[in-house]
Amino acid sequence: MSPLHVTRTLPEDATDAALRADVLRGLTATPKTLPPKWFYDARGSELFEKITELPEYYPTRAEREILATRAGEIAAAARARTLVELGSGSSEKTRYLIDAFPDLHTYVPVDVSESALTQAGKSLIEERPGLAVHALIADFTARLALPDTPGPRLLAFLGGTIGNLLPAERAGFLASVRGLLSPGDGLLLGTDLVKDERVLVRAYDDAAGVTAEFNKNVLAVVNRGLGADFDPDAFDHVASWDAENEWIEMRLRSLTQQTVKIPALGLAVDFAAGEELRTEVSAKFRREGVRTELSAAGLELTHWWTDGEGRFALSLSVAR
Repeated sequence: MSPLHVTRTLPEDATDAALRADVLRGLTATPKTLPPKWFYDARGSELFEKITELPEYYPTRAEREILATRAGEIAAAARARTLVELGSGSSEKTRYLIDAFPDLHTYVPVDVSESALTQAGKSLIEERPGLAVHALIADFTARLALPDTPGPRLLAFLGGTIGNLLPAERAGFLASVRGLLSPGDGLLLGTDLVKDERVLVRAYDDAAGVTAEFNKNVLAVVNRGLGADFDPDAFDHVASWDAENEWIEMRLRSLTQQTVKIPALGLAVDFAAGEELRTEVSAKFRREGVRTELSAAGLELTHWWTDGEGRFALSLSVAR
């Protein structure tokens, strides 16, 4: 059985330092913002799993459908011997790909969670004894160094997570991805597609209120991490469609005029009644827009797969 290799490139205190920096920058900005990565503590991850099972939330099911039905085509087109996955989590959907590649030598999951990486890695090695797993504890939005593994490589970025980046951030991210690849290596990218506004808004504002709880959980993360005194019940969950930018925005709207104290930062943050704190942008895409953004980064779109209803896409592009 192949051993599990785990490499840490993220300092032990990196999460605390990043939370302090993001909260200070975001809550002193106009308008106020917090990055969506802070949704995902243990409770937030549990809530997101519930969201993926809601009838209104289609992206996870749609992407899984593509992987289940098209993994063989993806494998034939990419011919990878190393599969790298950014933000791998439990690596659950990735199993479709791993099973489809006949010559896959190494799987490189990349995530900030050591426990998730170790658990998924051990499970994969038990299920597929010939597969080498080299896990990286790293922040894929920062500078990344991949282990020396056999090519060609396929780098997978699934779940539509790229939509959480603003356009300039996406351009920088795709350029950094291209820098990790050699000519002929590939990028498998998950993108949620533009569709009816009502379908989109419902996906981020479900009837059961699970997404609202998920959104407010970011306040609990700040409270616990920085000793803040946010009252989640003093904020309403808001999800709206920005037609000009073609993205969903999630916000938290202050129900009253209030001041939130954040002792770890020596900060007091005033909110006016009705003032909104943006917690997530989730961009939706069109095929030609994806092609243009990939091309600008030195990646050529070669294959495009969608689910049966055309809600979500997986694209394969090749490094030039």
